[in-house]
Amino acid sequence: MSALVFLVKGFVATLIIYSLNCIPAYAWEGHVTGVLDGDSLRVKRGSRVYEIRLYGIDSPEYGQFCWLEARGLTRGLVLGKIVNIKPVDTDRYGRIVALVWQQGQLVNSELVRNGLAWVYPRYCQTQPLCSDMKLLEEAAQKRGLGLWHKKSPMAPWLWRQIKY
Repeated sequence: MSALVFLVKGFVATLIIYSLNCIPAYAWEGHVTGVLDGDSLRVKRGSRVYEIRLYGIDSPEYGQFCWLEARGLTRGLVLGKIVNIKPVDTDRYGRIVALVWQQGQLVNSELVRNGLAWVYPRYCQTQPLCSDMKLLEEAAQKRGLGLWHKKSPMAPWLWRQIKY
């Protein structure tokens, strides 16, 4: 009988852990205290500062073509402002990967719309959001906006492989 109890307790524990992972993270507000680059921010909530990585996109790295423009757009949209953060994941560096809104405008999409970030195919899995952002990317590319001013700009994930 004790083996059966052990199995039932194990099953219940597994079920609880699984269900907790399925609960969606809730959005929260914070004050943007810093913009590290086009797709990374520091957001203060209460007395704590969180590093936020914008979900589903990858903007040019430091020193890469258009990196200053990407950081500049992000600064203009959010620096010193209150934003809404919708956590999606945590990355290997401990950053919160999130969707970020400022006055109803999705910052992640705005970078793509302006040709200052790629949709990151390896990590952008949420539908229809990622499909919509891919359409924004294609439109920016057709119009030659931002990084698409170059014929074949190097995606940051490839650039990082070469540099590091």
